[in-house]
Amino acid sequence: MAEICPTARVEKLLLSTDGSEYSEGAEREAIKLAKKCSSTLWAISVVETNPEFEALAPQIAEKAGKTAREHIEALQARAKKEGVDCTGIVHQGEDSYKYIVDEAAKNKITMIILGRRGRTGLKRLMMGSVTARVIGHAACNVLVVPRAAKVEFKNILVATDGSKYSAAAASESIGLAKRNGSKLTVISVVPSELMTPTDIEFSMPQRELIAEKEMHAAEKNAKAVKDAAQKAGVAVQAFVMSGKPSDAIIETAREKGVDLIVQGSHGRTGLEKLLMGSVAERVIVLSTCAVLVVKTA
Repeated sequence: MAEICPTARVEKLLLSTDGSEYSEGAEREAIKLAKKCSSTLWAISVVETNPEFEALAPQIAEKAGKTAREHIEALQARAKKEGVDCTGIVHQGEDSYKYIVDEAAKNKITMIILGRRGRTGLKRLMMGSVTARVIGHAACNVLVVPRAAKVEFKNILVATDGSKYSAAAASESIGLAKRNGSKLTVISVVPSELMTPTDIEFSMPQRELIAEKEMHAAEKNAKAVKDAAQKAGVAVQAFVMSGKPSDAIIETAREKGVDLIVQGSHGRTGLEKLLMGSVAERVIVLSTCAVLVVKTA
């Protein structure tokens, strides 16, 4: 029985790997997805270096390049065993993300797949600069896969704040759920500081009115996505919560046994193209499941 491709628009996949254990999840899921969808797969490894370093330690730079090429060749052999043709790419230079984004643009990639480093303490709250910049600059969707995560497309969560970014994520999540017969969970979060305002410039009635308006907006946003999902024949639940948005998303994903979180590339306020919104970044950093970042035009 032929396998069914779980998602549309994945004709061309670009796997970015640094050869470390943290890329194992991304490598596994990229090959699996390429096999199921008969996608063309590219695998890229970028050795971070610069002319000064190469001049001072040419043997180290050369060894790093050799190690990267060997890993890509091993990955190509692994993909071939699964019936997947994989084109290998190795670059050496500064600003790794530029090579990844440029290769994605050149080859008209439809999805980039990245791993995520394990972090502890304060560093756990900060995304690696390469991952953040790839997501910020890439024109296509980006799938971030923690080492142990498996993407089954069976239990999906999407958060909405009514922005055009979350609208794109909602549309993508509904499409994925319909294609895979998945359960879809929709949440809309009212930030806790709005529910418990402390700004002394506002009187209590004014603060309560602000919180009430935010709650009504959240309910409206969640209902809009739920209605669209039901219209598409998707099994869906919708929740409105108050609290820290990233924490609410992660906790709900854990409680519901979600294997994929879908989110937009910017949050409520929208930042410059360089980075994502802080909510999106915290979700990617702290989530134990894979996160699909959906880009808008």
